Order: sequence, then C-alpha cells, then structure tokens
Amino acid sequence: MLASLFMSFGVALFTQQEFLIGGTAGVAFLGSYASPWSFGQLFFVINIPFYLLAIWRLGWFFTVKTFFTVGLVSILSDWIPQWIVIDTSIPLFAAVFGGSLMGAGLLMLFRHKVSLGGLNILSLYLSKYHNVNAGRFQMIVDVVIIILAVYIVDIWATIYSVIAAVCMNAVLAINFKKGRYLASLDS
Repeated sequence: MLASLFMSFGVALFTQQEFLIGGTAGVAFLGSYASPWSFGQLFFVINIPFYLLAIWRLGWFFTVKTFFTVGLVSILSDWIPQWIVIDTSIPLFAAVFGGSLMGAGLLMLFRHKVSLGGLNILSLYLSKYHNVNAGRFQMIVDVVIIILAVYIVDIWATIYSVIAAVCMNAVLAINFKKGRYLASLDS
C-alpha cells in the first residue's frame, strides 16, 4: 500500500509539471496529455497485455499481486490530486523528489515480489532468466523513451524527465539485489 502511495504521489508531481517517465507509465502520461483519458485509466489498460508474460514466466501469485498493485496505483493517481492540491512546485525538486520517491516505491514493490506491470515485468523477467540488472535496464529504456518524447512535450519538461528517470532508476540500481527480491518469485 505504501509503495503504491509513493508511486501515485510521484505521478501527481509529474502530472503537475507535465513530466514523463519511461515504460508503460510514460505511454500513459503521453496519452493523458493528448486525450481526455486520465493517467490512471490509461495506465491500467496499457498494462493488460503484460500480464500474459507475467503468468507464463513469473507465476500466478506474482501476477495477481501485480494486477492489484497496478489497479491501486491507477486509482490513487487519479484521486491524489483531489486530496492534495499542488499549485506549483520547482521543476528540479519535482524531478528529483518525484523520481526518487517512485524509485523507492518500485524497490518496495520488487522486495515484496510485485511490480507495476509493463516494463517492470520485462525487467524482472530479464533479471531472473538472463542475469540483466533490472535498474540499469530500466534506466536505459526510460531515458530512450523520454528522449523520443521531446517531440510531444516541452524541452524543459523532457530535460527534467530525464533527471527524474535517472533518480528513480539510480535508487533501483544502487539498492536492487537480485537474490533478495527474486528468490521466491515462483512460489
């Protein structure tokens, strides 16, 4: 629950600044900026296909917990702006704090054998079966996605989004220990 709250608060900061992040969340951000759909609605729908990989390679228990976590983040992401008004924030603070908060949330989720779907499922799969560092993998993909988004959002929002992605994934890269998080993933 706390991890979902961390993630959702980070999403609220990012939405207020029109920042992006990589993976399925980045696609949901872009979609919410360009359509009447909210981040939460898009995030939930975009993640649906990734559950098949999760069921196939990471197990039912992991997939069910991930499904409920994605649902909770989807709901909280839409509700937090109604509970807390963020009129303005300094973009650098929003990038560093929001990115670090989201990284801590992801780390908690991974610690409890849960993910936020999409890229998280893929990174856990690659870490478990192909010895790829999850934090580094996500950082590379996130930065590439954000750089490609320069055509959709303001250049400064893109720059701050890169800073946020580096902060988020640095938390994972520094703290993620493969055996600690995936030892009982199949159970």
